[in-house]
Amino acid sequence: MNTTAMQTSSLGKSVGAANLRVPGAYWSPYLAGFVLGLVLLAAFVLMGHGIGASGAVASIVTAGEHAVAPAHAEANGYFGAYLADSDGSPLHSWIVVEVAGILIGGLLSGLLAGTFRFTIERGPGTGVGPRLAGAFGGGILMGFASRLARGCTSGQALTGGALLSVGSWAFMIAIFVSGYLIAPLMRRRWT
Repeated sequence: MNTTAMQTSSLGKSVGAANLRVPGAYWSPYLAGFVLGLVLLAAFVLMGHGIGASGAVASIVTAGEHAVAPAHAEANGYFGAYLADSDGSPLHSWIVVEVAGILIGGLLSGLLAGTFRFTIERGPGTGVGPRLAGAFGGGILMGFASRLARGCTSGQALTGGALLSVGSWAFMIAIFVSGYLIAPLMRRRWT
């Protein structure tokens, strides 16, 4: 075999000559968790808030609603709260900037590690259509649930957990228990 035409990555997969960048190993989950804790601490110190993501989505939806129907958005109690808390635009919220940074950082990380590619991850027993429908449906369900729970999974676990909120701890225990119960059912679709 021509060694210049084919290389082996750290994960044991072959990488073609057109893509000479070999993906690197992932961070240790312990190191990543420690760094995430430092980011959470910095968010509390610098911004006076913890971290999360669902508030950014609500801010973006509020800005869209306000652009289309300003009177309705201002009269609506849910959207009105986001408009009242912003300095002219909900998009000026610190959490919108945080989520934009997450998206940009994830893209840069994938590009630098050589792992970025457009693909739809799915198991051999799942077609593209059902996979996208499941992802879209699950995203809608999680988005709705995050507003009912007054925060997304990351906000509940990181910010609420750090503040020792009983509701956040109960939420995360329920997430892990349900994940362990559902995992065997979903495993068949991915293997």
